[in-house]
Amino acid sequence: MGVNLKPIISARKIEISDLSGKIVAIDAFNAIHQFIAIIRQIDGTPLKDKNGNITSHLSGIFYRTANLVEYGIKPVYVFDGQPHPLKLRVLKKRKETREIAREEWEEALREGNMEEALKKAKRSGTINEEIISQSKELLHYLGIPCIEARSEGEAQAAYMNSKGDVYGVASQDFDSLLFGAKALIRNLTITGRRKISGKQTYIEVFPEEIIGDKILEENGISREQLVDIAILTGTDFNEGVKGIGPKKALNLIREYGRIENLIEKNILQIEGYEEVRKIFLDPDINYDYKLKWDEIDEKETIRFMCDEHNFNKERVLNAIEKYRIFARNLKQKNLFDF
Repeated sequence: MGVNLKPIISARKIEISDLSGKIVAIDAFNAIHQFIAIIRQIDGTPLKDKNGNITSHLSGIFYRTANLVEYGIKPVYVFDGQPHPLKLRVLKKRKETREIAREEWEEALREGNMEEALKKAKRSGTINEEIISQSKELLHYLGIPCIEARSEGEAQAAYMNSKGDVYGVASQDFDSLLFGAKALIRNLTITGRRKISGKQTYIEVFPEEIIGDKILEENGISREQLVDIAILTGTDFNEGVKGIGPKKALNLIREYGRIENLIEKNILQIEGYEEVRKIFLDPDINYDYKLKWDEIDEKETIRFMCDEHNFNKERVLNAIEKYRIFARNLKQKNLFDF
């Protein structure tokens, strides 16, 4: 879920076509969670193959990525590594929340309340090693690069962004800004018509872009101060200070400069902030990565999607054509550059 910075963040609505020709680092775990949450049947059951294995993540990766490459976007998926010990608390809490949601989903199904069932089901999805392994296998067949982070995927993607290797970081969370991302792109993998949970109405979801330096300038703060604001509010690595939200934290940091000054003047007390600050400002990074897009392996993609996981072959072939054109355009561009 990440840190809540929305009240002090301004975003610009963009079109997917605005990202044409750009390299975008996608927070893989964030995207897969979205796919598992929203790609479901009317009763909340995720997509499954004939053997009962969940395939919502494969559907999301295959078809949503096809839409991106159709626009000429060069995606790279960045996967989380080992979680920081401070994150174990929030991971445990999320697991408990998903278990409760699953129980409520089953109860709604017994009562025949499909609307409630779908809402609860979306909150019950979980990612396991098999889902991650399958996702990487599919991306390999598609010719889309995967980067393994040492720890936080968003930290890795933000570093790649800060180095100029990618245009921006695609994620729903604001943590990328804390890790130093130049551009955060939200809603990229969920763009389109979406049903509002609990209502019989739909909205059109568009991508939005948040520029890191612009946020700092608008709020009159530094990146280090933005990190302190997040720590006061609460992050995946600390609980924050009770009663302090983003706007109040912003005002405090504007007035007092940093957390140390707030503690020194007995305005508040917070422990462990130095370590949390270090996680964001000096994260554990994998510096040995390569960005290379290959042609789609059509034979293996068809085997994996259709033969192994029962996807409709005609739809798969239509999407494969998008990957084929993408690879051909990349090859032509490379020859032209040469």
